Amino acid sequence: MKFLFDLFPVILFVATYVWTDNIYIATAVIIPASVAQLAYVWFRHRRIDRMLLVSTVLVLILGGLTLFLKDERFIKWKPTALYWIFAAVLALAPVVAKRNLVRLMMEKGFTAPTRIWNYLNVAWVLFFVFMGILNLYIANNFSLHFWVQFKLWGLTGFMLLFIGAQVLVLYRYMEDMDGSGSRK
Repeated sequence: MKFLFDLFPVILFVATYVWTDNIYIATAVIIPASVAQLAYVWFRHRRIDRMLLVSTVLVLILGGLTLFLKDERFIKWKPTALYWIFAAVLALAPVVAKRNLVRLMMEKGFTAPTRIWNYLNVAWVLFFVFMGILNLYIANNFSLHFWVQFKLWGLTGFMLLFIGAQVLVLYRYMEDMDGSGSRK
C-alpha cells in the first residue's frame, strides 16, 4: 500500500499526460500532488521521510522551471537528479558518516555480514547511477509519450526487479521469525 502511495503523484502525472497529451498540464498536476502528499505525511506522522522531501523539492524546482520556461527537459531530468542524489548519499555516507545506509534501512530483518552490506550498498549506488543514465537516454532518444510511460512502468519495473534480486541475496540472512531457530 505504501508503494502505491509513494507513486501517487507519478500516477497522476502519467494519467494527466495520457488524458491531455500535454506535458505542461501534467507537470502542473504533479506539483500540487507532491506537495499534498508531503503535507499528508507530515500531518499523519509528524515527520517526513528524507527521500519524499528531496523528491518533492525536485518536483517543485524542476517542475517549476518546466512551466516557467516552457521547457519539458527539466521535468524529464527529475528522475535522474533524484537517482543521482540517492547514489551520492549512499556512496558518501560510509566515507563521511561511517555509516552504511542500506544496512541501517534493512538490518532489522536481516543479519548479514559486513561484506554483504558493503556489497549491497555499492550495488545500490551503481543501480541508481544506471537508472539516472537510463532515464536520460530514454528522455533524449524517444518520444515524450514513450518517456512518460517509461517513467511509471519502466523505472518502477526496474526498481522492483532490483529489489527482488536483493531479497534473493539476503534470503539466507533472514532473521528467524518464529524464535525457534528454524526458518518458517
